[in-house]
Amino acid sequence: MKGRQDSDLARTEAGRDDGAVAEARRPARVLWLSGVAALVAGVVFLAGFAIFSTHVSQLATPNDPETADAIIVLTGGQARLDAAIDLLKSGKGKRLLISGVHPDANRDDLSAVTGGGKQLFSCCVDIDHAALDTIGNAEESAKWVRSHAYDRIILVTNNYHMPRSMLEMGRLLGNAVLEPYPVVNTRLDEGRWLQPPALRVLFTEYNKYLLALARGIVPLRPTANGLSVVSATAAQN
Repeated sequence: MKGRQDSDLARTEAGRDDGAVAEARRPARVLWLSGVAALVAGVVFLAGFAIFSTHVSQLATPNDPETADAIIVLTGGQARLDAAIDLLKSGKGKRLLISGVHPDANRDDLSAVTGGGKQLFSCCVDIDHAALDTIGNAEESAKWVRSHAYDRIILVTNNYHMPRSMLEMGRLLGNAVLEPYPVVNTRLDEGRWLQPPALRVLFTEYNKYLLALARGIVPLRPTANGLSVVSATAAQN
């Protein structure tokens, strides 16, 4: 009897030892799994960045885009404005919206800077001062498109900014067709996007693009006081 008790006790002690060893190994296993997950996430992130940068580097300004109902240009550079004005002058759209204009800039200022002429600006150009970022550009543009019942829009912005702009615009413009018109200030093809200045711009824009994708799940936007929830009806007002 005593021998059996000793045997049972030994098995109990062995079980406790095995449990203690397993418990001691658990943090190491969790740490290992976390490391693997971080490594996989890092690889996916970098692969996505390479795909994004390659896509942007291959975007080119169309030589002769199809005629649309209207044109929208997102401010952020002289080349964008010049391209949009040229499209309007050539009859590629009936009307132009310049979105995200600085509050201090008026119609005469823009007319002088772009060489569009006062007559063209008076008849065919609308100016949006409300938009402060790409989300705001999309919201104000959606209001403008609906108010004019436009079905086909040419969207003008820089090549690196085009993916995010198309994403934000596409969420709010309903059934309106968006035709991208990327403006290329600096060539990024043939591996030029790997040069430090271009790499920094693309890396920043890639992170903003990922945040824009995430907003499709959790509709947040940056504000001066942190993050706030974007109203789904913001563009309906």
